[in-house]
Amino acid sequence: MTKILVIEDEAESREMFLECLEAEGFNAIGAQNGLVGVQRVQKHLPDLVICDIVMPELDGYGVLTTLRQNPATAIIPFIFLTAKATKAELRHCMKLGADDYLTKPTTVEELLTAIAARLEKQAALKQWYAALHQLNGTPEATEEAKLATNKSIFPSCPHLSEVFQFIEENYHQPISLCDVAQAVGYAPGYLTDLMRRLTGHTVNRWIVERRMAAACSLLLKTNQSIEQIAEAVGYQNTGHFFRQFRQYQGTTPQVWRNAHRIQTSIKYN
Repeated sequence: MTKILVIEDEAESREMFLECLEAEGFNAIGAQNGLVGVQRVQKHLPDLVICDIVMPELDGYGVLTTLRQNPATAIIPFIFLTAKATKAELRHCMKLGADDYLTKPTTVEELLTAIAARLEKQAALKQWYAALHQLNGTPEATEEAKLATNKSIFPSCPHLSEVFQFIEENYHQPISLCDVAQAVGYAPGYLTDLMRRLTGHTVNRWIVERRMAAACSLLLKTNQSIEQIAEAVGYQNTGHFFRQFRQYQGTTPQVWRNAHRIQTSIKYN
């Protein structure tokens, strides 16, 4: 059963979230403040954390920072609850490594949609990593890994197959929306609108998604430096790669590498 931890200091809101999650079949756990929340994350290792920002004892920023510093909790999907929703605050949430954020008051439907999106992405990444681990580096295995990667990262959408194919073949280059649009014969504005309507993301977002998947593979399977990996997946600036990796994975490339190699060692030994 999928385990979700809700860290919320307002008892009424916390209980409402817990009841809704339990009604949907989740194993819901509550925590009344940040300190208790961190303790329960470390004890229960939930599949996802929902956390308020303004709380006594330890605020949501402190909770996320603490979790991202621990290899055992660094990759747990994390959704912030925020009442302010200013551009500066939302940017700070993502800079710390949050996977998503919801503004208060939020509806049950919005909450469940956000949870489903994060769990789906996490499941896709786990499937992708598992496919890599099952392969032994043969030419056939390399091609199989590539197909598994494409299946996990890109959605099945016939109208956008050329777009995703171009991204797959060129993500390691410094490509942009204009490059993709020109390659498939669309105006940039039209392609942006089409991509948003069919997938919910922009072209640039999918380029970054593919680069992050490739970066994770290289971090896991090679001993290349962060600078080498950044260049290999299309970044001309290592600092840019570092910032985007932290936004997507919630931690630095080196911490992610160490944490996943520990988990892989435990799993296969």
